[in-house]
Amino acid sequence: MDHLGGLAAFVQAAEAQSFVAAGRVLGVSASAIGKSIARLELRVGVRLFHRSTRSIRLTAEGKVFLESCRRILLEIEQAEQALSSTMAAPRGRLRISLPLVGNLLNPVLVEFARLYPEILLDVDCTDRRVDLIEEGFDAVVRVGESADSGLMSRKLGTFHLRLVAAPAYLRQHGTPVQPQDLQRHRCLFYKFPSTGKLEAWPLADWEQLYGSGLPAALECSTIDTLMHFARQGMGIACLPDFAVREDLEHGALQSVLPRHTHHSGSFQILWPSSKQLLPRLRVLIDFLSERVFPQESRGLSGGGG
Repeated sequence: MDHLGGLAAFVQAAEAQSFVAAGRVLGVSASAIGKSIARLELRVGVRLFHRSTRSIRLTAEGKVFLESCRRILLEIEQAEQALSSTMAAPRGRLRISLPLVGNLLNPVLVEFARLYPEILLDVDCTDRRVDLIEEGFDAVVRVGESADSGLMSRKLGTFHLRLVAAPAYLRQHGTPVQPQDLQRHRCLFYKFPSTGKLEAWPLADWEQLYGSGLPAALECSTIDTLMHFARQGMGIACLPDFAVREDLEHGALQSVLPRHTHHSGSFQILWPSSKQLLPRLRVLIDFLSERVFPQESRGLSGGGG
């Protein structure tokens, strides 16, 4: 059991990059964490952390060992769950990473939290492409397909990008009839936070059109800000259909160049490949699959399919 405690202390310290933070999670002192890891290093015969007065970071050997320790602890947890009489009541912490997609996922997560009050959702919202295994996430939701054969995936549904603007803006500036007309309009662009690049609009010959000089009135990295600017008549924006559906239905926004826009994207939920899913992770996968895009049918697959 002391060996298992050492593994747990090591994993927590590696993920938190702090003995103090690991101690808080495990309910012990930072000193106890440090001693446990020192005993572990003595047993395995290698140094697992580079230590300084202010920080710790994994050695090359520590990074390799971390992956093995995570698998060991996961298998132990799965074995305990399999023997537990409370399998019908999923519980525990779920660490998930979600993209910044406006209000698409929030209502679904609230429903899930109400249905499973014993599951603690630890949610990281970012458009950065996280490393699911390395960063210790139970699952991530991503836009697009995954080519990682070490992950399982399920498609949540598809979406389409649309060009939209407020009726007041179109009355004042006119409605574009051809993509080239955008050269006389204020354009509101989405900027990928991880790369700083602007999202391409789903128009034929976009590179040539953008290169000819489109007037940019806004570049931002959140859908919510783009939607607010569009609603307030500040220009034309490119947004996913799920984000603007209600605004289009109520007339707060209008479609622009609908016959010239062609796009289809998808959302996937991905999780580490394993023989047995923890109950709390399985119910999350099933719930998101049923509720995010309820009108679509989906299936399980491996390797990002």
